[in-house]
Amino acid sequence: MRITPSILNADFAHLAQEISRVPSADAIHVDVMDAHFVPNLTIGLPVVEAIRRSTEQMLDIHLMIADPDRWAPQYAEAGAESVTFHVEAATAPVRLARELRRLGARASIALNPGTSIDAHAGILGEVDMVLLMTVEPGFGGQSFLDLVLPKIRRTRELLGGRDVWVQVDGGVSVETIERCAEAGADTFVAGSAVYGADDPDRMVQQLRDLAQAACAH
Repeated sequence: MRITPSILNADFAHLAQEISRVPSADAIHVDVMDAHFVPNLTIGLPVVEAIRRSTEQMLDIHLMIADPDRWAPQYAEAGAESVTFHVEAATAPVRLARELRRLGARASIALNPGTSIDAHAGILGEVDMVLLMTVEPGFGGQSFLDLVLPKIRRTRELLGGRDVWVQVDGGVSVETIERCAEAGADTFVAGSAVYGADDPDRMVQQLRDLAQAACAH
């Protein structure tokens, strides 16, 4: 069970310090938005390059952008260990996944809540992770959408025995993480739940414990 705090809810003026507050995180989740694919604008490649210089923690880049075929490889070249692109935006997802892997990054596809996993079953053998949005992408702090739980189960079924992570992103908290783990998720993005806590790293550990207990049950 992996917890990947999203810095979308961190203090952007002190990102290096904010990242250092979650040393037990399995990765740092970085949301890149372009105000085209989603109605929000966050950070881009220069900031990710600066983050890379400031931490040795795994960087999990989530590209919510309109042209991932062009831009995603540059994030792998910048040193990100995992790069996620949306299937709704990619023109040639298989080619892009292979290029990311060639550059040394884990390749991941993301699906919006309304996007069927069955329609993209053919690409599952080309990726290292599937990110299932449990809110509509674009803004942090939204409420978890329970309607995605059956898609988590279906994704795990389609993967079979493949060593592919299933990540959920949106509304993950102490109230929702157990349901996600029981459905088959093993990697969890938590933004406001972590950075809104008095002790962010303790919250990371609490979320992981809850997920592990739910999976064991």
